[in-house]
Amino acid sequence: MKTGLIKISRFDEGLTVLKPDYYLNKGKKTITDLIEKGVKYDSLSNLCDKIYQGGIFKRVFVESETNSFKYVTATDMMKVQPLDTAKKISKKYTPWIEEMTLRESQFLVSCAGTVGNTALVNKSFSGSVGSQEIIRIESEKVKNGFLYAYISSPIIKDYIQSMIYGAVVPRISPVELGHLPILLPSQKLQEQIHNLIIESSDLLSNANLLLKKTQKELISQVGLKALDIEDYDCFGNHSSNRKVSAFHKNISEISSLTINAFNHSSRLERVKKRIKKVVHKPLGECLNETGLFSTGSFKRLEIDSSKSIKLINQSDIFNFRKKGKMLSKRYINTEKLVEYGEVLIAGVGTLGENEAFCRPVFANEELKGQLVAGEFIRMKTNDNVPSGYLYSWLSSDYGFRLIRATQSGTKLCRPIPSLLKDIPVPILEKPVMNEIDTSVKKAHTMLYQALSKEEEAIALVEKEIEKWQK
Repeated sequence: MKTGLIKISRFDEGLTVLKPDYYLNKGKKTITDLIEKGVKYDSLSNLCDKIYQGGIFKRVFVESETNSFKYVTATDMMKVQPLDTAKKISKKYTPWIEEMTLRESQFLVSCAGTVGNTALVNKSFSGSVGSQEIIRIESEKVKNGFLYAYISSPIIKDYIQSMIYGAVVPRISPVELGHLPILLPSQKLQEQIHNLIIESSDLLSNANLLLKKTQKELISQVGLKALDIEDYDCFGNHSSNRKVSAFHKNISEISSLTINAFNHSSRLERVKKRIKKVVHKPLGECLNETGLFSTGSFKRLEIDSSKSIKLINQSDIFNFRKKGKMLSKRYINTEKLVEYGEVLIAGVGTLGENEAFCRPVFANEELKGQLVAGEFIRMKTNDNVPSGYLYSWLSSDYGFRLIRATQSGTKLCRPIPSLLKDIPVPILEKPVMNEIDTSVKKAHTMLYQALSKEEEAIALVEKEIEKWQK
């Protein structure tokens, strides 16, 4: 239970609001105290050029790449690669395209459900369509990088929580968010914070573009064409024009391991035959003697202490900023912390096309020494196959579809380990694999640098607020 004392004059701010959370919110109290001390400020609506939310309309999702836009939700925008899990929305049936399109000059604030998450639109997903649950902010009066870092700081995110309404689904409108007070440091500091954010955004978008370019190069070197939707089986809604997937198998080809038709897909068998035309190895032969492994299960005791360790789970690991949970080290086996260069696969989930299940992660400098949940399938490569190269293959459309084809289960699915170990991995000339490996590692170092610069910018905002409090 929260209790506290407030000045009676502050009831004037809330007008008809009588919720204790509104007045006892730490962020709100801190900022209000600083304004009363005379710190220079202005409202967000006065400092930005535009603050608005996309319109509400019936969304029609399609399969075609050419007749659709990528549709970025408030969940997608938080990810390192927002377009990887974004749905495709019809060009024909989507109104207000101009208003809904995300542009590089904008930064975004989630306004429904989990309110207050932020993201800066960069080149890698500029031009996609944003959902109506995202508030767009454009600013030239004040540097948008500074505004983004300010609103992303923990104390301001806490303040925003005092502004939400709604009993079932928490919400905030552009009008309410526009009332947010922006404390203004010196022009020099604003410029410094802005530059750090822009550098971070450039690193992030360039890293994503490099990863996509490297992936295309790998597929080209193997001599494969891009996968078409008719090349694989998947769950979910399909076009009425899509051919039904039906096939027969000789009983001798089916073992006691699985009778799931998805595991025996004739479409994926044809894809495997294409891959096996070149030199290849099963995944199991690309790994060191440990093979596939996981962190295992352990007791999770959440604590608020400097001696805690962060647990990263599947819902966090694909995000640019990984929140995680802080656990006591007492029950943790520190020998199973992540090592640089590991490849991890999200090992539990559902089969939705936009879900994280079966998507791989490369362990870069950020993940090194971190604790990850036991649901991840982890692997370390041997000397013959570079880890960056293996990640690039598994994260390609080919790799993802082959991993998905090993799943077992009804609601929460998991890959069957023996099928996963048999996935074919094309083996190219050593110099080519090393070049791809170098590009992947370079891109992931850029992602780490992007995060470091953003954290540095937000820390400058926090430090300035602390200085004003003294």
